[in-house]
Amino acid sequence: METGSPQNTGPVGPHSPGPVGPQSPGTVGPQGSTAPVGGQGTIEDAGNEPVWIALPPGLLKMRRLLLVVWLGLITLAAGLLPGLLAGPAWAAFALGPLALMVWGWVMTERNWRSWRYAERADDLLISRGVLWREETVVPYGRMQLVEVTSGPVERHFGLASVQLHTAAAATDATIPGLDPAEAERLRDRLTELGEARSAGL
Repeated sequence: METGSPQNTGPVGPHSPGPVGPQSPGTVGPQGSTAPVGGQGTIEDAGNEPVWIALPPGLLKMRRLLLVVWLGLITLAAGLLPGLLAGPAWAAFALGPLALMVWGWVMTERNWRSWRYAERADDLLISRGVLWREETVVPYGRMQLVEVTSGPVERHFGLASVQLHTAAAATDATIPGLDPAEAERLRDRLTELGEARSAGL
C-alpha cells in the first residue's frame, strides 16, 4: 500500500493557475492601486482616487542654484559698494538680500513639493501652490497640442517641461522640471489619448 502519493494537480498551461510566486515590483497606492517603480505612468485605481506623481529633485536643485546666483550677486553688490564708498557700517545693506535668500531657499522647496500630477481615465490633473492651492483639470478630448520644451538651463540639469494647449486657453497648463524620458512618454500618451477622445466626440 502506497502512502503520501502526490495529488494530481492537472495539466499546467499558459492559462492554468500555476504556482503562486512573488508579485512584480511596484508601488502600491490607495485602494490597492499599483503604479510602476519610479513613477513612470499613473493609473487611476478602483476607488477613482488619482495616483499622484511628484516632480524630480533636479528641478529643486536648479531653482535653488538660480536663487543663490542672483541673490548672491545682489547681496555682494549691496554690501560691498556701500561699504567701500560710505564706510563699513553701510555694508549692513547686504542683510536684506541675504535674508531674502534664506527665505527663498525654504519657499523654493515648499513650492517644489506642492507640484504633482496624475493621469485619470478622462483627464489630467495638475496640482500646485503653497499658500493658495490650485488644481487644473485638463480633459483629454480638449487637448490640441502637447509639446516638450527645454531651455538652456533646463538642458544643463537634464530637465524638460511639458506644455499642454487646449481648446480653451483657461485650461492650458505646464508641468515643469520632468526627466526628458518621462516628458516624452507623457507627451506621447497624452497625444494618443487626446486623438482617441477627439475621434469619439
